[in-house]
Amino acid sequence: MTEPMRGVIAMVVACTIWGMSGVYYKLLAHIPPVEVLAHRTIWSCVFFALVLVWQGRLRLLLDVFKSPRVMLVAGFAALMISTNWLVFITSIQIGKAMEASLGYYIFPLFSVVLGAVVYRERMSAAQAAAVALALIAVVILTIGLGVAPWISLILAGTFGLYGLIKKSMVQGPVVSVSAEVLILAPLALGVLWYAHPGGTGAFGDGWQDAALLAFSGVLTGFPLILFSMAARRVSMATLGLVQYLNPSLQFAVATFLFLEPFTRWHMIAFPIIWTALVIYTAAGWRQDRAARRAAKSAPTSGTDV
Repeated sequence: MTEPMRGVIAMVVACTIWGMSGVYYKLLAHIPPVEVLAHRTIWSCVFFALVLVWQGRLRLLLDVFKSPRVMLVAGFAALMISTNWLVFITSIQIGKAMEASLGYYIFPLFSVVLGAVVYRERMSAAQAAAVALALIAVVILTIGLGVAPWISLILAGTFGLYGLIKKSMVQGPVVSVSAEVLILAPLALGVLWYAHPGGTGAFGDGWQDAALLAFSGVLTGFPLILFSMAARRVSMATLGLVQYLNPSLQFAVATFLFLEPFTRWHMIAFPIIWTALVIYTAAGWRQDRAARRAAKSAPTSGTDV
């Protein structure tokens, strides 16, 4: 098996886990979202610590906390990802999984806008058209449903800002996420301390809930490791294309398992979003091919000095 094929398989497995994670959080719907988030944070700390110890890279985590600047960046990243997690968990519990899937469809297009605003990255005509279509879809849903799809917008916004922040961090994904959950750990411990003395904590009520909550660390960490493996083995265009499997599975789970209503406004808005993503992905493939052609021709061009 070739390395690119290993990367594609790793990415498919990671996106399948992410896409089906709504089923897991639905099993915890009787537990307050902030308590579920606290457990996810603590058990992710445990999982990543074990991984770093096994890899012999625990000292890299300590290096993060030696730099005030890196600590500040990691702290803001922690705020964004924890908000994203909390809103996603809440969306599953209140029957808004379809709206959550829309947020992860919108996320790549939101990232294009962030790149243009913050890094002055040039937006191609195709990318601009895709962003415009996404905006039209959001407006249609807002008018049709009588309320803006806030869950979608918050998920896309926090995840887009999270990705933007991560671009400035030189640490690898496992080390950086380990630092983020470690920063959040004191808050998570405070939440659990508040919940359990009052007799409302779920962890000690039964082994089923305890096992599910402890599993949140693996559910968070394992697909991230697979994603980092895939990122080293496949092109960014392929990575972006396969990543749409995540919201597509979320959409399928919301529609066919959770039986959430799919209104006529959704029937109009979602195809517009899918069209926008086709345009965006096609533009990404063209850019990727052009970059590879340029890389191949670079050693043979300009050799006469």
